[in-house]
Amino acid sequence: MANSNLGLFFVLALLGIVELEASHHVYKHLQTFQSSSSANQPYRTGYHFQPPKNWINGVMIYKGLYHFFYQYNPKGAVWGNIVWAHSTSEDLVNWTPHEPAIYPSQPSDINGCWSGSATILSSGKPAMLYTGIDSQNRQVQNLAIPKNLSDPYLTEWVKSAKNPLMQPTAQNHINASSFRDPTTAWLGPNKEWRVIIGSKVNRQGLAILYKSKNFVNWYQSKTPLHSADNTGMWECPDFFPALLHGQNGVDTSLNGPNVKHVLKVSLDDTKHDCYTIGSYDNVEDIYTPDEGSVEGDSGLRYDYGKYYASKTFFDNVQNRRILTSWINESSSVADDIKKGWSGVHAIPRKIWLDESGKQLVQWPVVEIEKLRANHVSLANKLLEGGSVIEVPGVTAAQADVEVSFEIKDFEKAEVLEPSWTNPQLLCSRKGASVKGSLGPFGLLVLASEGLKERTAVFFRIFKGHNKYVVLMCSDQSRSSLNQDNDMTTYGAFLDVDNRQHKLSLRSLIDHSIVESFGGGGKVCITSRVYPTLAINEAAHLYAFNNGNQSIKILELNAWSMKTAKIN
Repeated sequence: MANSNLGLFFVLALLGIVELEASHHVYKHLQTFQSSSSANQPYRTGYHFQPPKNWINGVMIYKGLYHFFYQYNPKGAVWGNIVWAHSTSEDLVNWTPHEPAIYPSQPSDINGCWSGSATILSSGKPAMLYTGIDSQNRQVQNLAIPKNLSDPYLTEWVKSAKNPLMQPTAQNHINASSFRDPTTAWLGPNKEWRVIIGSKVNRQGLAILYKSKNFVNWYQSKTPLHSADNTGMWECPDFFPALLHGQNGVDTSLNGPNVKHVLKVSLDDTKHDCYTIGSYDNVEDIYTPDEGSVEGDSGLRYDYGKYYASKTFFDNVQNRRILTSWINESSSVADDIKKGWSGVHAIPRKIWLDESGKQLVQWPVVEIEKLRANHVSLANKLLEGGSVIEVPGVTAAQADVEVSFEIKDFEKAEVLEPSWTNPQLLCSRKGASVKGSLGPFGLLVLASEGLKERTAVFFRIFKGHNKYVVLMCSDQSRSSLNQDNDMTTYGAFLDVDNRQHKLSLRSLIDHSIVESFGGGGKVCITSRVYPTLAINEAAHLYAFNNGNQSIKILELNAWSMKTAKIN
């Protein structure tokens, strides 16, 4: 990813907390500052990964260790000298920092080391392809490999003497300022490696395809893997197979009759991560979305809130595909300066193809459950219209909540007008305070006593044409008394089988983050909220129903979450 939210180091420098030193020394100072200041910062997360910089690059597992490589800018106020910071984990929950893995040192990256991806080669050796900004300020693609393969922490990396391996030229007609973010590579049937680079021509988004027999000498394919009109720049593309049946992940090189392929792009215009599901012809090297798949911002998204520059990798130990992403800020620049930090990572999610074959399903990795404590449960609790029930006994500022609702009398749902096609706009018009028939019902999280502040995550059911429609919303409009925050309300339509007469919701609450999963992970919405009253011990958790019809809580389970060891 190119130019998203560079302010972290600049903020710290303004506060006099760190000095402008060589990149591999600055990292240490930032880690020390973060760990020492977390106790007295009410918005700092307890179990979400917070690196010194804000978004993800190469992610992989090697010799049983998970590796996060992420961008960090030691000068932050201007573009330049962007390095790859590095942390490792045994469980995707607790993280240990290391020295930066890659930093500007060659003509091909002297003005910055930007996003890229890890590939495990056939020999088992990891390799990193990444975008460098060269001495002419062109975006070019480079290679780095570990210096010592016996080191499971992979603390030292060596760049190829042949860098850059891929670059814009007059002959290939590639825009030198729109050529970035190589994917994890995959092997085709002819044993050649393939990789795609995000690009654009005018408003046409492109996944430019390159091939190589040895991972060093690359040549451009005659046609892109895929393109789409009027979608703008494709940042951080991701391309991977997903099994038609079951929840297991598979190696990125797999193709055949039992898999579909997913192409995800991060849209620079809207800062949304959108994807299509389709088929990959690995002879012609063409990806074709399935009929009915919508390209661009009005199609499917990984997450309908704050969630960008995501990346997946195949965990060959657990046979699963893991999704990671950057969560950007909703606070003002002035408040970021007061906090001294900005940007976090979402909880890693397991990702698989829904049994319908038409969308992906996401769920927090199971390892996060090791942080659960102080279990509280409710069962068969009637939520009458207009009622609010507090969930006691949990640390509401740092919690994991799962709830399932039973709905009867679907025929009493309000009618969905034909013009109500934009779910986010509909959530804004019909927020948690707007009484309906079946809904709004759900959770009030990071709520103050008296509910002056609360973030509402809820469902509302409508009667559509020949079917019932479920709307899922995350209403931040009353999340804070601080009006300088972005308090956008997010929403999506949830594809569920209404004949089961129940809906499920899970929310991961972590001081300033609410990650919510509806319908078992078919819709995900991540919110950043900064309450002024509902902080730490003053935060409360409620179940609510602001509809006319009663809703039953079939089961509610909530846990306080212990603090993870992060950097």
